[in-house]
Amino acid sequence: MKHHVYGNTEGIRDAMLRQLDDLYDYVLEEGEFLPRELMKLLAEYSCRLNREIAVYITRDGEIVHVAVGTDCDVELTDFRLRRNARRLSRVRCVHTHPDGDGHLSDVDLSALKIFRYDAMTAVGVKDGEPVNVQTAFLESDEDFLLTPAAAWYRVPDLDWLAQIQVSDGKVGAAETDQVEDGPERAVLMGIESMESLEELKRLAETAGAQVAGMFLQKRDKPDGALFIGRGRAEELARECQALEADLCILDEELTGIQIRNLEEVLRVRVVDRTTLILDIFAQRASSAEGKLQVELAQLQYQSTRLIGQGLVLSRLAGGIGTRGPGESQLEMNRRRIRERMTELRRRLSEVEKQREIRRKSREKNGTPVVALVGYTNSGKSTLLNTLTGADVYARDQLFATLDAVSRRMETAEKTEYLLVDTVGFIRKLPHTLVSAFRSTLEEAALADVLVIVNDGASREMVKQHDTVEQVLAELGATESTRIEVVNKCDTADPWPTFPGAVMISAKTGLGLEELKDRIADALQNNYERVTLLIPFSQYGRIGQIRPLGKVLSEEHTDTGTRLIMVMAREDASRLVAQYGAEILDR
Repeated sequence: MKHHVYGNTEGIRDAMLRQLDDLYDYVLEEGEFLPRELMKLLAEYSCRLNREIAVYITRDGEIVHVAVGTDCDVELTDFRLRRNARRLSRVRCVHTHPDGDGHLSDVDLSALKIFRYDAMTAVGVKDGEPVNVQTAFLESDEDFLLTPAAAWYRVPDLDWLAQIQVSDGKVGAAETDQVEDGPERAVLMGIESMESLEELKRLAETAGAQVAGMFLQKRDKPDGALFIGRGRAEELARECQALEADLCILDEELTGIQIRNLEEVLRVRVVDRTTLILDIFAQRASSAEGKLQVELAQLQYQSTRLIGQGLVLSRLAGGIGTRGPGESQLEMNRRRIRERMTELRRRLSEVEKQREIRRKSREKNGTPVVALVGYTNSGKSTLLNTLTGADVYARDQLFATLDAVSRRMETAEKTEYLLVDTVGFIRKLPHTLVSAFRSTLEEAALADVLVIVNDGASREMVKQHDTVEQVLAELGATESTRIEVVNKCDTADPWPTFPGAVMISAKTGLGLEELKDRIADALQNNYERVTLLIPFSQYGRIGQIRPLGKVLSEEHTDTGTRLIMVMAREDASRLVAQYGAEILDR
């Protein structure tokens, strides 16, 4: 059984190790520096083992490291995760003294300076109970503030938390301001190909990161514990340090255990490809529906990774009075996520009902739908703007737009249709996103005509097209009429080849007339303009016929009522079969 308790664990029974492991599930509430309950647990465990125990607590109240030492010392850990080595580590160290003396030693104070902890705290413990507590805070590179030893039940939580902020403002403040304003520095790591890493680089830049380095390790399959193997992870840790990286982004989806293990080795924050894409979606979502969909996707993904995320999820929605007696923090996190996901699904269901009403209204009016689909950044939004004169947000960015946008158009034959821009696809598109955005993506699945927009300027165009086909197949959008389009031909070198595709440039207008003709032809194959003559003796049929399409004109003649309509060919054929060919006014 793998434990996450570090240091001198030799001779400790598994049952005791499990109890120490459970400290990771302890969360500090807002305003708590060192809760009495946690001190009592540390005192009990420390006295039972007669060894010092150290826990490291973030400013968010999360315990991120547990270590066991000897009866007189414990090995301390460097948590300086920031590229500015002069800044505080954002982690405070709390450790026990089994001899009952809670005064900090010279070694403790030296470690405070070296590792630049938010605070260094010693808890004197004896006979299984805490006795007294002393804490020190950095005042400058060389000076520190040492508090008087206090009785364990009189810890001034708010004062000591406030002192962390004061110390943070004093220590390395000038350099901090300069560094904090800049983008995060990211190191990228992949096991597939440099092409995939280049796409990951664009994703990272879209999310606002500055890519400091890219590394590739060819592997047939990822390592179960560290994704890239122990040796490569240790090399990557040195590279992250040399490049002053804030985070490492992996070009695959990681398990919670892999994320935790990598962070322990790399000493920087670890983000996988799925989390990165979800972060971009969270930045881009603008509509109420889009925000609901993104939050649901994030919670679906996080719910399977509570081990790797630690206690950070305890800050999600919940409320006073929602905790059951004896319920573990992990279970509370899971329950809060389940409750929030249920609420999000309920609200999305209401939005989807409204979408279904609008969709049925379009079908009733006989308005066909043409959907623009394709790989992200292939130019769908630019194409929509050029064809319709719309002002949809369009930039040279991945996932520039998320919400389905529609505009009315008509062919040269005056056949109206709805042109819909959909969210872009990408390789390794997270399944949680496909699930959460299913109602939006169904605009593509239910469209009469799909215009598949390919990026002619990309060397990966064929692979991107395969990705689009895979996502469409997952959505069940395999029966609609398709028009292949290769965009950005004016910037492509050499000229791309794609059999049967319309070559266009959405920016310059190249090939757009041909595309309009192809859309009109495709609609003509699905819809037709028919003239019907209903005798006055059978006037009741009009009420059954009108809902089948769009009525262009209705005229009363000497022999009956003439209707000029646009309707689906299959509906027109069914009318002829039901009422005879004489219903058509040729």
